[in-house]
Amino acid sequence: MSSKRILAFDFGASSGRAMIAELKDGKIDVKEIHRFSNDPVLVGKMLSWDVLRLFHEIKQGIVLAVQDGGFDSIAIDTWGVDFGLINKHGELICNPVHYRDARTEGIPEEVFSILPEKEIYSIAGTQKMNFNTLYQLYYLTKYRPEVLAQAETVLMMPDLFAYMLTGEKRLEYTNASTSNILDAKKREISCELLDKLGIRKDLFPKMIKPGEVYGNLLPEICEELHCESVPVIAAPTHDTASAVCAVPTKEKDYAYISCGTWSLLGTVNDEPITTEESCAVGFTNEGAHDGKIRYLRNIIGLWLIQQSRGEWKRQGLNVSFDEMETSARAAEPFKCFINPDAPVFNPPGNMPKRVVNYCKETGQYVPNGMGEILRCIYQSLAMKYRLAIEELENISGKKFEKIYMIGGGIKDELLCQMTADACGKTVVAGPVEATVTGNIVVQMLSFGMIKDEAEAKDVIINSTNIKTFTPNGTDEWKKHFETFKKYQ
Repeated sequence: MSSKRILAFDFGASSGRAMIAELKDGKIDVKEIHRFSNDPVLVGKMLSWDVLRLFHEIKQGIVLAVQDGGFDSIAIDTWGVDFGLINKHGELICNPVHYRDARTEGIPEEVFSILPEKEIYSIAGTQKMNFNTLYQLYYLTKYRPEVLAQAETVLMMPDLFAYMLTGEKRLEYTNASTSNILDAKKREISCELLDKLGIRKDLFPKMIKPGEVYGNLLPEICEELHCESVPVIAAPTHDTASAVCAVPTKEKDYAYISCGTWSLLGTVNDEPITTEESCAVGFTNEGAHDGKIRYLRNIIGLWLIQQSRGEWKRQGLNVSFDEMETSARAAEPFKCFINPDAPVFNPPGNMPKRVVNYCKETGQYVPNGMGEILRCIYQSLAMKYRLAIEELENISGKKFEKIYMIGGGIKDELLCQMTADACGKTVVAGPVEATVTGNIVVQMLSFGMIKDEAEAKDVIINSTNIKTFTPNGTDEWKKHFETFKKYQ
């Protein structure tokens, strides 16, 4: 069984990659064979995903995997909430719209005039974000009914890619759980929510669970790419669900931050928490690969850093992430703060200018230059983590001595250290490739290469390079935490 080769595709908000893995001596041996950018396209006022080019990149990854020695299965994970519409002929009606598009601004408030937010939360248990699938579908139902009338099926992004490969239409549980249309307790589409909002119930295909098989590669795909007709497996297709699989601990209760463009901070519970208190602080209940609940808070993460770098590059300053981190370290701490989750920071654009304006408009010290702007962003993110951890402990009744930070964002060691300092907790960082690791492990479980969850954790721990950050200067961070909260 250990000779099987696993192909994992991981799509982030700005890039994607294909990875080949094998199980060798109880460790995952993984290598990247293809990497590509994931660039949204703005046409007029509509921001969309370039889905056909992304599918082309999947094909390129398959070709390269064949040339590398072949593979025995495929699984794909992506971001959540977004979807494609398939008509009765099996064709994609239009490009999937990007979650940062402006079309759903104000839509949650329209929905709440029909169905109160607390009632929606009591069913779906999902943090209110204007781009949740529920609000996107309500927008189409009310403002673009002619588009939705053509649709026979809604496919979430990873399900759409799986459909293109296999011809099978399915709704994978972990990604569907980000939609705000799933009953968190029943783990199924909420007909009650859809009925009350006038959204069609027949749009959603049969649900599939992590580890199950969508189908095999279509004959025409195999002929075109000179590959075998291998199974396409439903890994946890939501990237955070895959990443949480890879947290390197056997503890029952633990706190994690899946750190990248977004920061997903939470724990894993047996059942959802859908109380008014939970709703008020914006925690969400999403599916885990084993049927449990990822109870977490979505926090804007390194998007702020990425967009700042992009703006400085547009201005002719080609600065590296390492140089940015160095400039932030050199700046004086605690001079100003932002609320990372303020709506002004959500769209792409001139992030440094927005940080400056936020501080100016809130009556704070106005950061001057790259180092001070970045220092403001970093320390605000770390303080936001502290706020979310305190809320998580209060609502869940759990107490955490450590925080497990996983994902590509942990390569930014300044953020890891500031998280330890701000939260007053040890940070255990690793693996960097958490999402891919979780994707691979579930494929291996599906094949029987790994026998059960306990062995899966052994494999993950054995395969992970861990770095530990101990808190320093916690009293100083605690003192400035009260100032930070004034500007949230």
